[in-house]
Amino acid sequence: MQFDLKQFLHNGREPWRQSFTLDFTGADFPGYSVDEPVSVEFAAYPGEADVELVLKVESQVCASCARCLAPVRQPVCFERRWLIRPSDPDSEEFELPLAENGALDLDELAYQELVLEVEPVLLCSPDCQGLCPVCGQPKAAGCACQRQAGDDAPADARLSILKQLLQ
Repeated sequence: MQFDLKQFLHNGREPWRQSFTLDFTGADFPGYSVDEPVSVEFAAYPGEADVELVLKVESQVCASCARCLAPVRQPVCFERRWLIRPSDPDSEEFELPLAENGALDLDELAYQELVLEVEPVLLCSPDCQGLCPVCGQPKAAGCACQRQAGDDAPADARLSILKQLLQ
């Protein structure tokens, strides 16, 4: 979806609002996926010397827990605001995805902000214990290995030489 920002900066007198959904299935996200439609609300409000842009995004991300590899579904809901002056789109430092014709790519803007919003490490719960370093089973489910609490012996016997270096 496109929004003609340059035209709105010069001629916009009334607020402009648009709600739409995006399908990011198969899109490249860092360590997670978005399998459900993304709800997006965009609004532009003209001011005396600037324009306020408001982007609201709501979705769910799917990933594996960074500690125990269990599936994780995390809701994501956020709002971003920008104040844009008429001279801003012509600046080389303008960071919003603006086409040469002055149109703002709302799909790309929603994608970029979603990438920035999601935590880099997703956990199934804040107190997830992870996997047992000996048997690889989730610690929360218990494991049958003989590892004792506080035992800091390397899981791989070949690494024991490194432990001797620290002594």
